[in-house]
Amino acid sequence: MTPIALTLVVLLLAIVIFVWNRVPVGVVAIGVALALYVTGVNSFEQTIAGFGDPVIIFIAALFVVGEGLDASGLTTWAGQQLTRRAGTNRRTIVMLVSLLVAVLTALISVNGAVAALIPMVVVLALRIKQPPSQLLIPLAFAAHAGSLLLLSGTPVNLLISEVAQDATGRPIGYAEFALAGLPALLGTLLVLVFLGPKLLPNHATQAAGRDLSAHAETLAAHYALKPGEPALNRETGLTEVVIPPRSGFIGETVFPGMITESGTLIVVAVQRSGEDLGRTVLAPGDILLLRGTWEALSANTADANVVVVDDPDAIRRQSVALSGRSWAALSVLAGMVLLLATGWVPPSIAALVAACAMVLLRVVTVAQAHRSISWTTLILVAGMIPLSTAIQSSGTADLIANGLVDLLGEASPYLLLAGISVVTVILGQLISNMATALIVAPIAVAIAVETGISPVPLLMAVTVSAAASFLTPVATPANTMVMGPGGYRFGDYWKLGLPLIGVFLLVAILVVPVIWPF
Repeated sequence: MTPIALTLVVLLLAIVIFVWNRVPVGVVAIGVALALYVTGVNSFEQTIAGFGDPVIIFIAALFVVGEGLDASGLTTWAGQQLTRRAGTNRRTIVMLVSLLVAVLTALISVNGAVAALIPMVVVLALRIKQPPSQLLIPLAFAAHAGSLLLLSGTPVNLLISEVAQDATGRPIGYAEFALAGLPALLGTLLVLVFLGPKLLPNHATQAAGRDLSAHAETLAAHYALKPGEPALNRETGLTEVVIPPRSGFIGETVFPGMITESGTLIVVAVQRSGEDLGRTVLAPGDILLLRGTWEALSANTADANVVVVDDPDAIRRQSVALSGRSWAALSVLAGMVLLLATGWVPPSIAALVAACAMVLLRVVTVAQAHRSISWTTLILVAGMIPLSTAIQSSGTADLIANGLVDLLGEASPYLLLAGISVVTVILGQLISNMATALIVAPIAVAIAVETGISPVPLLMAVTVSAAASFLTPVATPANTMVMGPGGYRFGDYWKLGLPLIGVFLLVAILVVPVIWPF
């Protein structure tokens, strides 16, 4: 078989296995890279090049920066401000939530912004007596629109910027994406605000969580604590655990003020059937109020011998004010944005500097930095980069480009733009938008070379269309994140997703060529 035929076979098999969704995406991506090496399409250097690509460094560093913003309390603070000021009008709340997640996404990526704001949005829904299903899909979809505002919004933007630089000698600027992103965000807001109530489900869900924003006051009243004793801060917190039947702690003697066996927690109070106890022997059903660092609380409450009442991480996210390192985190973010906007250093270097600064300034620990990185995402991108290389080097891109040009003709570049946009949107519902961009970007460049037009509008159309992953809960991790808390079913996404895809296609086909002419 020819290299083109082998590349097409690997491409089709990858798409089928991605859609089948029975094999981990990281394994599929590595399998793609290995298949291209074994069949001789790619060299050894091309096969492993993805793991050293600047895009990988950029993505990993952004995960750490996003963790710094969350660990310092900045994302929680932003959510708290929204919950206090949003009022009870649904349209106002949807507008504010969408704008907030769009801004956060532009700075720290879709997944980080959505994960940070889900608890706050659930609280908002509970306060206005709306099911979370009315607010969580808008949260995820607005994040997709926000990813088009800045280079840092999604790894796809950096990929497209690098491809544009290779093809034309000039990358897409840090804030240049907003020329297409702002119209897409405006259209998204209009659809979410006016069509959302009619097209979103009203599902009751048990996974929505609880409002923990006043948790310190709740604990003070429940345990009759002294003033100031229930105070929570960024370093230490309180959480309750119940002693279940057959727990290893049954029969142990405890009393308020004692230090637990681990040496990391203090027993603040003990209750049995609503009555505060002093020194007592633990029995099934007893409740302990524990104080310690948030890390110690999370580690010790994962013990099978206790049942945690409220997850310590959920308490911290909803009830704790800004930490003393918030200004350090904000300064690091501002510095990274400045480096990215001015282009003084490559994007991956700017993100690396910011990630290291978060650790050196003790905004995050080394362990937190390691945990924040989504290795599945990195492996997916690194494994699919060789496929993008093969599509370009084997001649597959030229073959597909020629086929599209023959089908649509050369007379109207708008038809070619529409064709590449529709292909991107369809693939983006089946596989990740990053994998889609890696596949379609070289084809877009080949079409531009074949027809003699600028590749930039085609590449920007790929960027916009790749963000339009709205039809299924598995199209992006953000869509999946809101599925449980919102109680969504598989078919709940496409109803609101279809009009949004229409908005993004209009931006890709009509707005993009006005800003970046053919």
